[in-house]
Amino acid sequence: MKNIILILMVSLISLTACSKENNVTNDGLSRVVFNPGPLKFISNSLNPKEETMSALYGNEKALESLSKENQTPEAGSVMKLVTWKYHDNPQYIGGTITGELVSIETVQADNDGNVSYDLKNDQPKTRLSDNQERIQYFMSYRPVSRP
Repeated sequence: MKNIILILMVSLISLTACSKENNVTNDGLSRVVFNPGPLKFISNSLNPKEETMSALYGNEKALESLSKENQTPEAGSVMKLVTWKYHDNPQYIGGTITGELVSIETVQADNDGNVSYDLKNDQPKTRLSDNQERIQYFMSYRPVSRP
């Protein structure tokens, strides 16, 4: 009988212990997950001044271009630089997590070698850089080393 009462009390405590409400607000921000599709992760960067982090994705041609340290992407290259704001992680002290999506920049080189640049930006603060300057910035990335 004592065992049954003990089991019931432990069950009751464990069921009510998790009833704490999460009072964390997102301040109207929504977190967007970027789907790179067939593109592979190439490199990343962090800008502490603007509190942003970026990830560069690309196809095999883009990876070859960046590995060879070319000044222009090879024909058929596709690269996307995805930039998020980062925030302190409320679950881990000293950790950061990605927050709202700032921009998706795309550099493509067609089969003739013509290079195009496109910026998709949902933030009111828009980068005022020259397209050639941004393409050179893409080409300055070095792929992370893979074992």
